[in-house]
Amino acid sequence: MIGLSVILLIVAGLGVLALGAELLVRGASRLAGALGVTPLVIGLTVVAFGTSAPELAVSVQAALADRPDVVVGNVVGSNILNVLFILGISSLLTPLVVAQRLVRLEVPIMIGVSVLLLVLALDGRVERLEGLLLVGGIVAYTVFAVRQSRREGVEVRAEYAHEYGTVAPRGRNTLVQVALVLIGLALLVAGARWLVDGAARLATALGVSQLVIGLTVVAAGTSVPELATSIVAAVRGERDIAVGNVVGSNIFNVLFILGLSALVSPAGVAVAPAALTFDIPVMIAVAVGCLPILFTGHRIARWEGALFVGYYAAYALFLVLASLEHDALPWFSRTMVAYVLPLTVVTLLVLYVRSARHDRPG
Repeated sequence: MIGLSVILLIVAGLGVLALGAELLVRGASRLAGALGVTPLVIGLTVVAFGTSAPELAVSVQAALADRPDVVVGNVVGSNILNVLFILGISSLLTPLVVAQRLVRLEVPIMIGVSVLLLVLALDGRVERLEGLLLVGGIVAYTVFAVRQSRREGVEVRAEYAHEYGTVAPRGRNTLVQVALVLIGLALLVAGARWLVDGAARLATALGVSQLVIGLTVVAAGTSVPELATSIVAAVRGERDIAVGNVVGSNIFNVLFILGLSALVSPAGVAVAPAALTFDIPVMIAVAVGCLPILFTGHRIARWEGALFVGYYAAYALFLVLASLEHDALPWFSRTMVAYVLPLTVVTLLVLYVRSARHDRPG
């Protein structure tokens, strides 16, 4: 039986996390603007990383509390949800045209860091030294993003300036933004502690693993900032931002959040066999699935968004059926493997071949 206190703890944790992330992103964005950082760089770094602040707070708190399944489930589950659900919902609202050169470079990087996570976790644990390697990777990626941003065209710069505003004046306003950042960080810490505690109690009450709760409840809750940012950007017409926010956050989740969690945990982060054999490969497959969609006309159409959302619903249903050991699980698995997945692969290959022929000179 799930107690009311558990539900209230999770809801309160999510609410405080969302408020803390909003204050942190707003304060950090305006502070960066006041210091003379361009809106394009703010969007590619401060905002993309800031929307992942709830995942960071929750994962670090879970690592300190020795709950590695919540850490891994939060990172992997958030990455799957970001692509399938958030990009899917955004493209259902309006087809997402991906013209920004950096976004198309980030997708292969996202695939690379996803594969790297699988390689590091093959021994069942991400060690502290491996965590240091991941953190070093996010530093290199940030430098790369800033340098690449200087090569973007006038249209992309104008798009980010419209979304994040112009440079703010210095002075008293700077102190206000610093205060917002500090308050946002404090709320993130408090919300993360409540959410991790509530998630652990929920897993116990439902009789499922903390990995499943991390992959679903925690991942969905901590991905609210990415969802809000991408939907608002898509509705406003800043479609590069909607895609870039998701892809950039996924890279940040693996490199910095999992890396820092492994660093602060004395024994590193243990990776459950279920995550190693199923969830992480699904995360890699989802990342790879972005390639043909983003390169077929450089757009995500509404039907492709519906496909993304449908796959996330199927993934979530599989987790629930598996955790409950339901009788329908074998039938559901056979249907996905025998019919749905091959049909999708063939469809995407046909689209990719048509796009390649269309783009071929002459």
